[in-house]
Amino acid sequence: MQFIRDIYTAKHAAGRPVISFEFFPPKTGEGDRNLLEKQIPALLQAKPDYCSVTYGAGGSTRDKTLMIVDRIQRQHGLTALAHLTCVGHTRGQVRELLEKIRALGCKNILALRGDPPDGGEFQPLPGGFKFAAQLVKFIRESGDFSIGAAGFPEGHIACRDGKHADWRHLKEKTDAGADFILTQLFFDNADYFEFRDYVAGKLGVRVPLVPGIISILSAAQITRFTQLCGAKIPPPLRSKLDQLAGNDEAATEFGIEYATKQCEELLRAGVPGLHFYTLNKSRSTVRVLKNLSLA
Repeated sequence: MQFIRDIYTAKHAAGRPVISFEFFPPKTGEGDRNLLEKQIPALLQAKPDYCSVTYGAGGSTRDKTLMIVDRIQRQHGLTALAHLTCVGHTRGQVRELLEKIRALGCKNILALRGDPPDGGEFQPLPGGFKFAAQLVKFIRESGDFSIGAAGFPEGHIACRDGKHADWRHLKEKTDAGADFILTQLFFDNADYFEFRDYVAGKLGVRVPLVPGIISILSAAQITRFTQLCGAKIPPPLRSKLDQLAGNDEAATEFGIEYATKQCEELLRAGVPGLHFYTLNKSRSTVRVLKNLSLA
């Protein structure tokens, strides 16, 4: 399996964007089978460069995350990125997890602070990590992994000091050893461009800043998502979604069109790649990539 930092370097040299997909561990056995036997094989026909697998709130899906990472790498021969969070872990437990990840042949970790399982305010365990930058540094000192971190074009929802303060925290992550940044989803490309200009231009961050893209599946679902993560829905988009409320098929088709246009503009602006939040569904992501002639 490749180091993801090398994937970005090679694709940049070739003038091609890196395409990556994100999955989450399902809650049921039926969901597992659907993801592993149907959705992932369908998505892999689009030939992504790597896939990432999320880590449930408080580490609640730890074993399943590693199982899916292992299946993606062994069964499909595709580089995988394992998420790892500060929440619910001491340094000793993280060290043990790193050994498990290494034993699976996984070379790539997305280091996150993570969300508490009860939705409350985050408090690290005694002997744990308070900030993602601390986790990044610990992983960097623990062996040769390629490390990713999260970026927030609109600022992290929990950062009370505003987006510029949050973006300075991102600089701490790259200083600690993060090789690339995957951003939170957003719907207004102006937010990404402002984020990129500040982080790369003013703060001097030189790692790939990869936009995170989601294709809307329903008006109700995307409203819930954005409320949870703090991303905004621009007024014109909100108006269109209101018109499509209750018609998920029409919302899905509109989502494909909107994501395609969003990606076209980002690609023209020279982004290093596109990271798709697939929601464990193949149809929309594959359609968007076909529209972009990248499938």
